[in-house]
Amino acid sequence: MKLSEFDYTLPKELIAKYPLKERDKCRLMVLDRANRTITHKTFEDIAGYFKKDDCLVLNDTKVIPARLFGKRKTGGKVELFLLDPLEAGLLTGLEKKNPICEALARPSGRLKEGEKVTLESGAEAEVLGRGEVGRFVKFNRPIDEILESGHVPLPPYIDRLDEPDDIGSYQTVYAAKEGATASPTAGLHFTRELLFRIASRVVRIAYVTLHTNYGTFAPIKTDDVESHKMHKEYFELPAETIEAIRETKEIGGKIFAVGTTSARSLEYWAKEGRSKGDNDLYIYPGFDFKIVDHLITNFHLPKSTLLLLVSAFAGKDFILEAYRKAIENKYRFFSYGDAMLVL
Repeated sequence: MKLSEFDYTLPKELIAKYPLKERDKCRLMVLDRANRTITHKTFEDIAGYFKKDDCLVLNDTKVIPARLFGKRKTGGKVELFLLDPLEAGLLTGLEKKNPICEALARPSGRLKEGEKVTLESGAEAEVLGRGEVGRFVKFNRPIDEILESGHVPLPPYIDRLDEPDDIGSYQTVYAAKEGATASPTAGLHFTRELLFRIASRVVRIAYVTLHTNYGTFAPIKTDDVESHKMHKEYFELPAETIEAIRETKEIGGKIFAVGTTSARSLEYWAKEGRSKGDNDLYIYPGFDFKIVDHLITNFHLPKSTLLLLVSAFAGKDFILEAYRKAIENKYRFFSYGDAMLVL
């Protein structure tokens, strides 16, 4: 398969730069794989698709303020986007005085090795050598203190600075475990009231934790789809979630995975037999899903690993047809955009 097969043209005005004021009032496109039909709903209508004994699986990762701003000694502005603060000591119980973290740095080309950047908080970040994706940066304070002055890590296609409302808007209402540097955005549409309505239909609600990171937006750089190497993201599948999945399957219920992150967590466990650790499962067309029956997701970037996963689940031609209809009907795209339910 060639990457060009998963391309489409999106008008820039359809990229959602802000969320709707009411999470569950976004549009919902419903794809029925069996009947190959596409219908248009509102996200709050999703409760009606659940039946008794189904199971809804949510990713309870919590986004941390991993975007830092500072200045060089020359006065020039610098932006650091931390790629994996977990590895630098966050939440390990160890207060590392000089943690080192890989970060995307702008302007990367002008920053010299050994140069020190003063952050907004007054802390210092020393620029080191190049990593696999960005630059290594050494801080003079523990990571948790560094993040106190951090900003919401909005994805690069939301071309604006974060605002106070983003602190809540870019976080799911059930976020619990800190560690993500990118939001599991399919879950942003759920409200507590909607979750209550779903649960009242005698539906199990279970959680996985997958700390979504910047790799979610990392472009595929190979022409052959199969040659791409997937980024790693730490995940955990609790024992109670495994039990809920097994019980649901035994009694004939269906598994609704919220987002590609939940889907990858469940399918990694099914494929590898491990319930925690680094998840680098790469899902593209031809993949055999063992756990997920229905997928709730957003509209994804062209030629992205996320679009490949959804295409694997629903079929490439059906997904691209749905995307064409979404563009025709002016759906809002990407993190703050509208949603899709694939049955």
